[in-house]
Amino acid sequence: MSGTQPLWTPDAQRVEASNITRFRKQCAQRWSVDLPDYDALWQWSVDAPERFWDSFWDFAGIKAETKGARVIADGDKMPGAKFFPDAKFNFAENLLSRRDDSDCLVFWSEDKVKRRLSWNQVYDLVSRLRQALSSAGVGPGDRVAGFVPNMPETIVAMLATASLGAIWTSCSPDFGEQGVLDRFGQSEPKVLFTADGYFYNGKTIHSLPRVADFLPQLPSVEKVIVLPLLSDAPDCSAMPGAVSLTDAIAPFAAGDIDFPQLDFNTPLYIMYSSGTTGKPKCITHGAGGTLLTQWKEHLMHCDERPGDKVFYFTTCGWMMWNWLVAGMACGSTLMLYDGSPFYPNGNILFDYAQAEKWNVFGTSAKWIDACAKAGLKPKETHDLSSVRAILSTGSPLVPESFDYVYRDVKRDVQLSSISGGTDILGCFMLGNPVKPVWRGEIQSPGLGFAVQVFDDEGKPVQGEQGELVCVKPFPSMPLGFWGDDTGERYKAAYFEKYPNIWTHGDFIERTDHNGFVVYGRSDATLNPGGVRIGTAEIYRQVEAFPEVLESIVIGQTWDADTRVVLFVKMLPDHALTDDLIAAIKTRIRTNCTPRHVPAKVIAVADIPRTRSGKITELAVRDVVHGRAVKNAEALANPEALDLYKDLPELQD
Repeated sequence: MSGTQPLWTPDAQRVEASNITRFRKQCAQRWSVDLPDYDALWQWSVDAPERFWDSFWDFAGIKAETKGARVIADGDKMPGAKFFPDAKFNFAENLLSRRDDSDCLVFWSEDKVKRRLSWNQVYDLVSRLRQALSSAGVGPGDRVAGFVPNMPETIVAMLATASLGAIWTSCSPDFGEQGVLDRFGQSEPKVLFTADGYFYNGKTIHSLPRVADFLPQLPSVEKVIVLPLLSDAPDCSAMPGAVSLTDAIAPFAAGDIDFPQLDFNTPLYIMYSSGTTGKPKCITHGAGGTLLTQWKEHLMHCDERPGDKVFYFTTCGWMMWNWLVAGMACGSTLMLYDGSPFYPNGNILFDYAQAEKWNVFGTSAKWIDACAKAGLKPKETHDLSSVRAILSTGSPLVPESFDYVYRDVKRDVQLSSISGGTDILGCFMLGNPVKPVWRGEIQSPGLGFAVQVFDDEGKPVQGEQGELVCVKPFPSMPLGFWGDDTGERYKAAYFEKYPNIWTHGDFIERTDHNGFVVYGRSDATLNPGGVRIGTAEIYRQVEAFPEVLESIVIGQTWDADTRVVLFVKMLPDHALTDDLIAAIKTRIRTNCTPRHVPAKVIAVADIPRTRSGKITELAVRDVVHGRAVKNAEALANPEALDLYKDLPELQD
């Protein structure tokens, strides 16, 4: 898969100047250890986690009243380990790392809104809004929710919340009423932020009527604050007691923020699982673990410096929004975008990157594939000379997408496929500015994460497919699930298969380069004839056909076994013919194995996906087997499930 030569290799000057190299040399000197390269640094980071995380704290310059004497308590327990149990610090203080008039947040909402806020403006807004929240009774442990677009005021609201020791939770405003209630109904926020609306695909969508509909079913909410996007003076009259952001902060003057110094494990975020198999899990993350993990990833793995311009295409319903915001700790300028990434002609993100001279360009594997299918060649149409790294996540980045980026987007760029999740608010495996990029591979395990691949017998393997596990504690393990007072649901989710070892649920392989290939979710793997097959292997072959827009594959119980069923969504003006079915099967057989070949190939008009853009094999599998999908509201397009019900093609 990888080829004999890397697609990109960093030059010696870049390697020498990188944050990783500076950190590696400092650690080698401080601890008198031999750390000749990244692989040695990673091994030391998991063999000596106390020394590694203590060193990173100092290298990053984390602001705190005290770091405390202990780095890890109960380090042999997972769950149960606690990092920096004696530390006192404030998450928001560390993100508000600069006070000057340079750009902090730059925002585009399609072609409708463009604006920017300086570090001073952000600090002053946080100062005023935290006073407004405090006067509304918000304090440590209270929940504050956002039904919000990815706009500057959303970040301000989160920072004001975190500065008080309260807990931020959010979802994007395209969620339906039940999806909102399934989430905020569990976390019970005291204050709700909403925008007056948002723009998508050129259309103006008003949010306040929907908020007025679901608000009576959220009795915990005592105050609603409306952020301005469609209008500078939003009309709040549909909700008694609701106020605009302008009115909420009007009584309060900006001033120096007195950041309370809080415990390292103070709850910071409540995140939500996709919720397609029932109500979403409310995953509670601590301030310290989030800061350590995300700052490490921005500083080390993205090599960020003050003033770098960092973008990730995300909504506020996906953990990549929380991840992106942490770039402020490095002094990076955040590039925010809200709306369709293809409006009006597919080029708007490339237009934005060129106009603002991005340095880090984060997106999804599906977006890259869609650009390739659309025939976009920004290498010929845009100046992307400032972009040094392109990040991709959400689903495995197939080798053909690596080819597309280096052929049609930019030749001299670090293409970083990254993989982690909402569960850890970070990455197990991700980019590395000091190592080569190999076709189809994630470059490296993350520093401080003891990632291994286990076979079916629970033994570590390399060069074979198996379960992604982490065999030692890491800072951004959840504090638990909100409402799971005994911890049983939390333990069952990650520690049931291998006691005292985190099992993530991904089906992966470690390569000869110490990189990784992800084959899909392990709970969605196929088992024809008892042989485990990762779904990504099939997607790679199928979506190489230019006629196919995307696909989804499941295992159907049939004749005391499992048969592979492939659904394809065709590009407009293309049909799934017998000849194309034969060609798809031949390609899969040739490039995979006969067991990968689908017994059925069926054209569908749409493929269901979560609101963060991930296709949902488990929901389709349930529909095909006549089982109810417990929470279709979690999907962006739940009506698509009807396309898979009682298909005659699957009755023989």
